[in-house]
Amino acid sequence: MTDTILKVASVSKRFGGLQALSDVGIEIRRGQVYGLIGPNGAGKTTFFNVLTGLYTPDSGSFELAGQAYTPTAVHEVAKAGIARTFQNIRLFAEMTALENVMVGRHVRTGSGLLGAILRTPKFKREEREIADRAKELLDYVGIGKFADYKSRTLSYGDQRRLEIARALATDPQLIALDEPAAGMNATEKIQLRELIDRIRNDNRTILLIEHDVKLVMGLCDRVTVLDYGKQLSTGTPAEVQKDPKVIEAYLGTGGH
Repeated sequence: MTDTILKVASVSKRFGGLQALSDVGIEIRRGQVYGLIGPNGAGKTTFFNVLTGLYTPDSGSFELAGQAYTPTAVHEVAKAGIARTFQNIRLFAEMTALENVMVGRHVRTGSGLLGAILRTPKFKREEREIADRAKELLDYVGIGKFADYKSRTLSYGDQRRLEIARALATDPQLIALDEPAAGMNATEKIQLRELIDRIRNDNRTILLIEHDVKLVMGLCDRVTVLDYGKQLSTGTPAEVQKDPKVIEAYLGTGGH
């Protein structure tokens, strides 16, 4: 089993006249929390969207747990083992918290559409197993008591937790979190940090886009800084914070 979960090399992406990414590469080891930071427009979300199949890269190579893969479609990326959340929460508003997590879990089931229509014994058994696992994950992220609440009725912070539970339901090798602390108050951020720590301690691997530099520097094992689509610096939080290029472009601006 390789210790490297994700290896991305020389990824570029252009939109018309805009070079959104230029030869970006990262390598994430098993059990790490890896941060991706940079000013607005730096290319962070574009990188996430390329990685998770929303955009097709112009060039670049991708390996997940030592196996080459091509992020051409979102559902194929999920099957390969990458789950993501979005900067703007994307839950099924009229479904319960439990049902939202069960939807994520269906990526890993095998009874298919025909089994669902015929209500086969295999389908019924899988549905029970999916519901049980979804309840476990809601407890894991701290919102088990809201299992039967419609997701739209949950607080903002709890909706973020629900998104993470749904991502975990796919049994991912890598969880990609797109600005999970955005819009959170100080208490919610502390709870989020505790949850991410818990996920890491369970030997799961996280790629984190985040504007909150303090959160990133206190949480991540390694950090890559992007600026205008280019890789400005990569290293430990301490190394990145001391890099003159980073200080000039980002940290020294009194930014986020």
